[in-house]
Amino acid sequence: MSAQLGRPARGDNAVVHRCVFGLPTVVRVGPRLEDGTPFPTTFWLSCPVMRARIGTLEADGEMVTVNDRLDDDETFRAEHAAAYHRAIAFRDQLDEPLPGAPGSGGSKRHVKCLHVHVAHHLATGDNPVGAWAFDRAAPVPCPGPCVDDEERTVWEERLRTGEPGPRVEGRR
Repeated sequence: MSAQLGRPARGDNAVVHRCVFGLPTVVRVGPRLEDGTPFPTTFWLSCPVMRARIGTLEADGEMVTVNDRLDDDETFRAEHAAAYHRAIAFRDQLDEPLPGAPGSGGSKRHVKCLHVHVAHHLATGDNPVGAWAFDRAAPVPCPGPCVDDEERTVWEERLRTGEPGPRVEGRR
């Protein structure tokens, strides 16, 4: 995952969804970083191609579309609110609940980040906003593995020795 990100991954994390090449697509992160800092986003989209596709959706104004739908479609709003509460309950099972029970990627009435919702959808199949956004992003035009064996080996060694890795420019 660090090779995909171009920096050491933070927090207690686990791969919960992989692409057809066996690389991480979604990572689950514990609710607190190593220093105890609250970290409310449980699911992270790590696939660089999927991140770009979802970023394009956001840049194209799909945030307005999904928030308008949450305002106008009572069933969609109720499904989103229920998934929002289940996501917080899931996170609270990983560690002591975070103060204020913050959500991630927005609130139960408003979406701020489609990446978080798509990651949650891919990891659990329990996020209607993420399913909606994923349907608009698919198919994902992945040209091949985003991390090769050499990059993976370099990052494994850097993480093992504690050496910080360089930011990777031009990462897909």
